[in-house]
Amino acid sequence: MTRIARIVVLCILGFVAAPVHAQQGPPAKPPAAQDGFVPVDAPTNPQDVMPAPRLVAIAYGFIWVMLFGYLWSVRTRLARVEREMESLSRRAGATRH
Repeated sequence: MTRIARIVVLCILGFVAAPVHAQQGPPAKPPAAQDGFVPVDAPTNPQDVMPAPRLVAIAYGFIWVMLFGYLWSVRTRLARVEREMESLSRRAGATRH
């Protein structure tokens, strides 16, 4: 078999085996009396829950405020440079005549 034919066969087998693997059920849950790690489905104490939506909203708000602050800063500096360039062009025009 050529190298390309082997790759094609492996790809076909991979596409056939993927749905079979995906149809398998979830792994069995470990017994509660286990010495090691036992996964928890829900927090045992309601105070242990982080307020994720509020923290995300605060983070996005902070980013937007910083972005608008930066844009305002660039706009004011650009306006100042434009005023200085106009002033210099007036001075240069006055000295030519």
